[in-house]
Amino acid sequence: MNHPSARMLELLSLLAAGVPRGGADLAARLGVSPRTLRRDVERLRDLGYRVQSARGTGGSYLLPAGQGVPPLHLSEEEAVATAVGLRHAAAAYGTDGPGPADTALRKLEQALPARLRGRIEALLAATEVPGGAGPADGLGTLERLATATHLRSRVCFRYAARDGGSGERRAEPHRLVLLAHRWYLLAWDGDRAAWRTFRVDRITDLRVPGTTFPPRPLPEGSAGLFPGPGAARGAVLFLAPAGAVARRLTARAGTLEPAGPGRCRYLTGADDWDWLAGALASVGLPYRVEGPAELVRATRALAARAAAAAPADQKA
Repeated sequence: MNHPSARMLELLSLLAAGVPRGGADLAARLGVSPRTLRRDVERLRDLGYRVQSARGTGGSYLLPAGQGVPPLHLSEEEAVATAVGLRHAAAAYGTDGPGPADTALRKLEQALPARLRGRIEALLAATEVPGGAGPADGLGTLERLATATHLRSRVCFRYAARDGGSGERRAEPHRLVLLAHRWYLLAWDGDRAAWRTFRVDRITDLRVPGTTFPPRPLPEGSAGLFPGPGAARGAVLFLAPAGAVARRLTARAGTLEPAGPGRCRYLTGADDWDWLAGALASVGLPYRVEGPAELVRATRALAARAAAAAPADQKA
């Protein structure tokens, strides 16, 4: 490993664990002399990595955690994967102006060689990302909820219900879950003494009073809490086996159960019936909506829009 750049990347990898590494050990791993090791450490410091050193037999080196955001060294595959992921995130959670995913992507693309930009553009040209279903969830709200969840801190916030009303809620946050381009907060609702799910984009005026709570065990069948226990549940009868439906179904938050020879029933909650109607239609297998009325109306509206979009000479 004679090339300085390759050697420094290896050195950075060895120090990334955040524990002291002996100088003799590092020099042996890199195949260099102690003097060359010291020079490589100085090069890392020139790049902004605050490598600490300690005297002793052979000395030791430490790269402490929490030094901000130093430059990243990615392989070509990692750079392509990161850029494509950021582009898709920017499309799926687009806002009225550039968001964090857009600005991060712009910085990364500026640093990539032309051959990698070509690979990324080819991948994006062959794929499609549906736009988000509405306003993007606030990153600041997500971060504060995540911190409160980790520290088991109670939260208070105003929540906008689907009917347009809003009210104050007090909750014990348990987990944040990303589902169908939406972030949901699973929490124990102190006012209703029950588990509830809240769409993060409907949470405003978030406060963390500082009081903590002991963890609560989740109820059995907690997967059915997404989205919203107590809300109407969709029931759809597919005229196809469960295995065939499962391979095509994009609405994963639900259960498939046999309903007779060559049939299965899909049961799920939904916060957006229009989105669920589209997800069911995309399966491409015959089905009948059994309820609720909201899903029936959304399915009929989708069918009417599809019929209206067909050219006149192709309509039945």
